[in-house]
Amino acid sequence: MIVIQNSIATKLSNEAEFCRILQSVLIQLDKGDSELLIRFVDPAEIQQLNKIYRHQDKTTNVLSFPSDLPIEIDEEILGDVVICNEIVAKEAKMQQKTFNNHLIHMAIHGTLHLLGFDHIEGSEAEKMESLEVEILEKFNINNPYI
Repeated sequence: MIVIQNSIATKLSNEAEFCRILQSVLIQLDKGDSELLIRFVDPAEIQQLNKIYRHQDKTTNVLSFPSDLPIEIDEEILGDVVICNEIVAKEAKMQQKTFNNHLIHMAIHGTLHLLGFDHIEGSEAEKMESLEVEILEKFNINNPYI
C-alpha cells in the first residue's frame, strides 16, 4: 500500500497513477503487501533532515528512512521516502525531463534504498541503476542516466 503525505500541499498531476506505478514496483520486487510512505516536503525540511540524518547541510532530491519497527510487531512497513518536489522540478527542467517522469524515478530510487540498494560503490551503483532503468522502461520512461 502506498501512503502519500503531502505536507506542502503540492498537487500531483495524477496521484492515483503515481500510487499505481509505485504499487506495481513493490509487487515486482516481491514487496506487494508492504506499506510505503511517500512524503513531499519543502527544501528547508529536506535540508534539515539531510543535516540531521546524513550530516550534510544541504538540500537533496530524495531521502529514504527504512522502518525500524521491532520484529515483534508483525507489520510489513518498508519505511518512508521523502521527496522535495521543488528540487525534483529544478532537476527535471535542467535535465530536460518531464517533472512526472523524474518524480517517479526519484520515488523508485528512494524505494530501492529502502530495500538495501545503494550507489556508493561502483558495482553497487551499476546494479541499482540497471534495476532502475529496467523498472522505468516498463512505464515508458527513458533511461535517466543517459
